[in-house]
Formats: sequence, C-alpha cells, structure tokens
Amino acid sequence: MKRFRDHVAWITGAGTGLGRALAIELARRGAVVAVSGRRRDRLDDVVRAIEAAGGRAFAVPCDVTDEADVARAVATVVARFGRLDVCVADAGRAVMGPIEALSAADWRRQLDTNVVGVAVTAAHALPHLRRTAGRLGLVGCVAGTICAPGAGAYSASKYAVRAIGQTLAMELHGSGVSCTTLQPGFVESEIARVENDGTLRADRLDPRPAQLLWKAEDAARVMADGLWSRARELTFTGHGRVGAFLGKHAPGLAHLLMTRLGGRGTNARRDRREDL
Repeated sequence: MKRFRDHVAWITGAGTGLGRALAIELARRGAVVAVSGRRRDRLDDVVRAIEAAGGRAFAVPCDVTDEADVARAVATVVARFGRLDVCVADAGRAVMGPIEALSAADWRRQLDTNVVGVAVTAAHALPHLRRTAGRLGLVGCVAGTICAPGAGAYSASKYAVRAIGQTLAMELHGSGVSCTTLQPGFVESEIARVENDGTLRADRLDPRPAQLLWKAEDAARVMADGLWSRARELTFTGHGRVGAFLGKHAPGLAHLLMTRLGGRGTNARRDRREDL
C-alpha cells in the first residue's frame, strides 16, 4: 500500500469530493501531495487531514481557467519538491439544463473548466512528468460515453476529456509517461449542489439516485490503483460500466432508456435554470 512512496503528486480540484479523497488516498500510499483549487480554506483542510494521518501535503491555490495560474502552480510544486511524478486533472463543474435554455456564458463556463482547464493542466505538467516517467490522470465521467437529457453541456465536456485522454495516450506512447482517463459513475460530491453560475446550494438535496452513489473514498482507491497500473481508460462503479457499455455498443438502446428515464429530469432542470 506504499506504492507511491516518495512520489510527488499534484491534484487539481482537490478541495472537495473526488479530488480531496484521492489526495488523502495517495498520501496514505506514501506520496507527497500538492493540492490545488480555488478555495484556500478547503485546501488547508485537506492538508490538515493528511498531516494528521502522518502524511505530507502542501496547498497551492490555482484556478485552472487561468493558464498563467496553472503554470505558476506547477512551477511552485516542482520548486518545492524538486520533481513531479503524478498529476491528476480533477477540477471540474457541471452546467445543467436543456440545451435550448443554456447561454453562451453557460457553455464557456462549462468548457473553460472541464476541457480547457484539463488540457492546460496536462500541457504544463508533462515536461516535468517526462523527467520522471510519471503518471498523468484526467478525471472524466461516464457522461463521456452516454448522454442524458438536461446534461448536454456536461456530457460534451466529458466526451472532450475522453478525446484528450485517448490522444495523449497515443502522443505519449514510448515516452515512459502514461495517461489514464478516469471515468466514474455517480460518486458523492458537491457537484450536483452547485448552480450553473458556480453558487453552492449546500441545502439542496442531491438529485442523483442515493442507492447508486459511491463513497468518494472507495472511488479514490480504485483511481489510485488505475494510476499505478497505468491503465489507459478506467470506468468504474457497476452502473457506470453498464452505462458506458450501452453508450459505446448499444446507442439505440441507450437512446431509448434515456428518453424514457432521463427525460423525466429535463423539466426540473429547465425550471432550475429559469429560477436563476
């Protein structure tokens, strides 16, 4: 369980949810972890949790929609620890609503974080990962293989993350650096409680099926294993694998199911958009 001993890992979006859980898990496995995100208080909380368990961590605030900020963050990590062995681009958001209800600003918020932010994070980390034959992880989603009504912008961003991951796996072939695209199904997080404008509604109930939600800690263990084994693409949670299979191999059936099941949430998402 100490496979990542003395590895230096940098994780974006590490203040909450999957990013936080993965930071704690990699530290448990021996890594020194640099955690990035926009909210310093959340990052400091992650650092305290890791240090309380005997690990080493460092907070590096960073907004992945600002390329200069990304470049500064990775330079700070390397200057402090002398190397970079693992980079996980986890920062993301979910812009929800029927496509006809989304504005250009909504689309830019979605793509700037989930697509441009991921690509820029990878681009600035790779020169350092090449020196260590390191591991790059991109956090996508099962929504990158199967769509649902009311989630078109989010799915578009995760399809793009999958394309970036597949391309990087080809471009990095033979370099010693691996690229793993991580595609979870439903995992506990704040993402479903955040409005399209970024406002957190902590009192809002998570609309995702409670019986399908994985604990973030369980997902983090699977992700860490996938990074270590240098898997090219890792889809997990049972329902996630089923959804990905249907999206890839039975698109007609996926369409039928989503127009019957997913369509019920479309009006609710439209009402949510109009309430803003």
